[in-house]
Amino acid sequence: MAAHGRAGDRAGLDAFAYLLLVLASVQLLWRQRHPVAVAYGTALCATVYLAAGYPYGPVFLPVALGCFAALVAGRRYAAWGAVALFWAGHAVVGHWLYRYLPPAGDGPAPWGQEGIIAAWVLAVVAVAELTRIRREQWAQARAERERAARRRADEERLRIARELHDVLAHSLSVINVQAGVGLALLDADPEQARTALATIKGASKEALGEVRQVLDTLRAPGDAPRAPAPGLDRLPELVEQAAGAGLVVDVATGGERVTPSPGADLAAFRIVQEALTNVVRHSESRRARVRLDHRLGVLTVTVDDDGPASHAEAGGSGNGLAGMRERAAALGGTIEAGPRPDGGFRVVAELPLAPPAPPSKDSR
Repeated sequence: MAAHGRAGDRAGLDAFAYLLLVLASVQLLWRQRHPVAVAYGTALCATVYLAAGYPYGPVFLPVALGCFAALVAGRRYAAWGAVALFWAGHAVVGHWLYRYLPPAGDGPAPWGQEGIIAAWVLAVVAVAELTRIRREQWAQARAERERAARRRADEERLRIARELHDVLAHSLSVINVQAGVGLALLDADPEQARTALATIKGASKEALGEVRQVLDTLRAPGDAPRAPAPGLDRLPELVEQAAGAGLVVDVATGGERVTPSPGADLAAFRIVQEALTNVVRHSESRRARVRLDHRLGVLTVTVDDDGPASHAEAGGSGNGLAGMRERAAALGGTIEAGPRPDGGFRVVAELPLAPPAPPSKDSR
């Protein structure tokens, strides 16, 4: 092999030379599916081409593209191995085996030429490594955006599930109790039965309105809700609905009243609503006590009933309590629910009056 680089020192192109060039180029069609095989295949064809004494030229291009594809695909060791194979083959042929290979009378290759080839190889590898790193960064950023979108969707589904549960559980409990009263008194006391039906009508109308509001946010997430979210200012309505279900609710407040944030206001209302619903559904007590304490930037909501439980366990089946805990946790608050030592059931929620501060950049 002659490695002088002058055209006159190289063997002329023949059918075998063209076959090697075509074979090295055709392999590039599979560089995406089989990057390792293509990297080694192009390096082998180029090594045989130069060992046969053919002129330098386009034979380097398939090697560069094959190794580039392997690096971008993450097959770093395969790409470096193919490059090492090509460079080592060129060095062995150009400095030791040249006297046994065509063209006849050829001399050894200058060592400076090896430095040029090494620089060319390193440039190709460096560009390929930069491209691979950039692609990995793009893929990581895209995956993070997808995870964030899924997380937001999950949070929105959870919020909607909590809203629907709180609205439907409370309203249906009132409707169920009043329907039983109406059926029992339909013949004996028609006037009382009429009152029960009126309560059913009012509870169902309010439930339909709130369900419609939740569904409107699903149809047009960017639009503002048609009605404001419920808060503690609607606590008298809640007490009236509970009275319609046969539950007397005593409300007391403590501390200097501070207007809570919209999130805390909604959470406090829903927690009281769910707690009273559980009393109606799961306790034989017909009296409940609600206390709101404002102190040191925290709203404490306490709901008590005297029991005993009318079903297997006071406090509900678990979904309502889980929803209350999720609402409190979303605001940075806490909630405790369980049987009282002297009987009955107690729910105590502590909610920050101000929304939690977003994490700073330094804490990330």
